[in-house]
Amino acid sequence: MLFAKGKRPDRLAVRAFAGRQPSVTVSHDPVPENAAGSEPDGVRWVELLSEGLTFDLSGLAHGPASAFPAFTHRFDLPALPTSDACEAVVLRPGPHLAEAAGSMPVMRGLLALGCDIVRQFDDLVAVGWGPAGTLIGPRFFESVTSAWLDGGPFPALGLAAFAEMPDGALESVGLAFWTGQELRIEPPLSADRVAATRLGIRLANHLVIIGGLADDDRIVAPDGTRLVLRPSRSRAVISVWRE
Repeated sequence: MLFAKGKRPDRLAVRAFAGRQPSVTVSHDPVPENAAGSEPDGVRWVELLSEGLTFDLSGLAHGPASAFPAFTHRFDLPALPTSDACEAVVLRPGPHLAEAAGSMPVMRGLLALGCDIVRQFDDLVAVGWGPAGTLIGPRFFESVTSAWLDGGPFPALGLAAFAEMPDGALESVGLAFWTGQELRIEPPLSADRVAATRLGIRLANHLVIIGGLADDDRIVAPDGTRLVLRPSRSRAVISVWRE
């Protein structure tokens, strides 16, 4: 999570945030509560408990910011923020969840907590999603992510992305984090980039719901086009073309 330079929350601000959220508590703070004026040097972090799951929020103010990550794709942002203007705070599953850190329930819990943070901190500039290398405007992130958590479509533009390949295909980036497979829309179906991206968004939602694809499938696109979906031999990529 990127905050404006000098505007990262400190542990007291996070405690205040948790106090306003019925479903969130500070379950561990390595700094004693009465040590606000004499905190030891080092990384500032707290453990948050949300819906029975623990998450670490690190890089808080009065300590060093988290490492500024590299991002490739942006959504609802005029430009990619830089380390000259922003500082990073990282929200991740706690060590107690290490074995299940990538599971859907933990990821949904992480994203729900991220939405809560977006709603409460006005100095938050962007939300980064590492598996897809994406940076997302906070309001757009909160809108599409909370809609998905409430039963809406998967936010394929944000929690994944699409990139043009040298041969003209359109391939997803980061969808494999959710399904174990990337999606590749083959030429000439990919020639119309807008239409291909819309199709990719629909197919990404379908694949997240079913958990990936083991065998060939045939579907009808919204415009009536009959499509073939075929996993590669390694099952790592699903290719899509007109039948």
